[in-house]
Amino acid sequence: MLYGPSWEQLHENRFHSRVNHHAVTDLASHFAGRTSLPDLPIQEDSCDVLVIGGGNAGFSAAVSAAEAGAKRVVIIDKCPEDWAGGNSYFTAGAMRTVHGGLDDLLPIVNNVDSELAKNIDLDPYTKENFQGDMERICLGRSNPRLRDILINESNDAIKWLAKKGVRYQLSFNRQAFLVDGRYKFWGGLHLKTEEGGKGLIEDHKKIARSHNIQVFFSTAATALHKDSKTGGVTSVSIEQNGKPSNIKAKAVIMAAGGFESNPRMRSQYLGPGWDLAYVRGTPYNTGDLLEMAQRDVSAKQAGHWSGCHCTCWDAHAPADTGDRYISNEFTKSGYPLGVMVNNAGERFVDEGIDFRNYTYAIFGRAILGQPGGVAFQVWDSRTIPWLRSEEYRDEVVKKISGNTIEELAQNCAKEGLQNQKKFVDTLKTFNEAVYAQMDEHPDRKWDPAVQDGMSTQASTSKLTLAKSNWALPIDKAPFLAVKVTGGITFTFGGLAVNPESTAVISSMTQKEIPGLFCVGEMLGGLFYSNYPGGSGLTSGAVFGRRAGASAARLVAGSDTQAKL
Repeated sequence: MLYGPSWEQLHENRFHSRVNHHAVTDLASHFAGRTSLPDLPIQEDSCDVLVIGGGNAGFSAAVSAAEAGAKRVVIIDKCPEDWAGGNSYFTAGAMRTVHGGLDDLLPIVNNVDSELAKNIDLDPYTKENFQGDMERICLGRSNPRLRDILINESNDAIKWLAKKGVRYQLSFNRQAFLVDGRYKFWGGLHLKTEEGGKGLIEDHKKIARSHNIQVFFSTAATALHKDSKTGGVTSVSIEQNGKPSNIKAKAVIMAAGGFESNPRMRSQYLGPGWDLAYVRGTPYNTGDLLEMAQRDVSAKQAGHWSGCHCTCWDAHAPADTGDRYISNEFTKSGYPLGVMVNNAGERFVDEGIDFRNYTYAIFGRAILGQPGGVAFQVWDSRTIPWLRSEEYRDEVVKKISGNTIEELAQNCAKEGLQNQKKFVDTLKTFNEAVYAQMDEHPDRKWDPAVQDGMSTQASTSKLTLAKSNWALPIDKAPFLAVKVTGGITFTFGGLAVNPESTAVISSMTQKEIPGLFCVGEMLGGLFYSNYPGGSGLTSGAVFGRRAGASAARLVAGSDTQAKL
């Protein structure tokens, strides 16, 4: 017997009322020191380590540098204070990590007591599991050394952040179903930060304050400068509130995100039509620093420049920017429980080919490839109760309902469906194939926590485009549909680095550029075509930690040389 999840039992923090959409948090109070540069003699200002970009990777790098002995660590970010956190703010906070099972994770989570723990099924996620997922999902193209570092250091990095003050929880709401009275975790992704990306950034701010790290907003990097003799990066030109200036630094860590918010670069690298993609996160990730690094210091390109993470996104969301209140709730990842149908009334992906966290980053691209760049997710009364409240609650999504499939098609037509008859025929053909499979395999049981084999592929009836798992008939009223599009999250093209230190490689010399490091979305070569869900934030922590330590060692060495 299957039961819908009871969110109230999970000790999760959730919002129950709407707040002022335009409310702005006073971020300045969370940081040590000054949050603006005008009072400083900026022309002569200098620091040990300068981090460009204030998301998860940038904060991780800054804290690591301070922990490793760098005396003055500064973060600059071109966004204003009320957009702090970059794309990390808009995530669900999921972090993929190697672990030994429930007992390994319980010490760092705050939403499981001893009684709840007795009712949890959570298998270990081994290095071999993680490597297999990276190989499979990234088509075997991930840089082997970057991949191995990500995998081997994931557990240590997560626990390092936990020790610093990042709050973790088991991800009941996204990665578990309540089946026969037990919480069954699936998909190798079990950990999230409390309050998602919002909570992660709040925690990072507090950690930065405790390490006396200064953060300056509305401060854009405009040029990188090298020493004419050593070729090392020595300073960064900036523009703050329209005023140009310069910051000297002994080491610079670039963590300013990809080009997902730049329509020109999306069209140039991802292909025609990508300038029209919806932006899931910050509008400030426009690829400036990627182009700057190539222009000023001949940084070498690496990675999948025509690849990106693009998820199923609410078609009624803002087109050019994420919403800082609604945030990740515009994600629409309930498609494994139903089907997706395009404007022409046809299915176009196998909704059950794998667990959601292995397909959500590519299905947005698939939607954008459909007529009009939109689709409809469809369910009936069997699976509607299984949809996650934070993605499908009435306050967030515009729902399309019907008491018959024909009525649902008529109402979808009001939202742009172009072929009602094909829509109805597609669902009826789908239902026939599901019933044929159920008749052939009466022993199979629908279970969203495993790949259950409930499909459309009986020996007597097979759809050209299968649904490989979790296939149930869609014929029990009432019916529900939601209109979706593709929301781009981050791009996979970046810069080549030495995996050991994250030092940026020169395209001219094929050697490291002294004093310059790169982390986060800017680091190229890790993800291709797709990525295992939750590995982006983990990458930011793992390589941010490495970059900070490497930068601090460089600073210590230069200080020793100066004394000599």
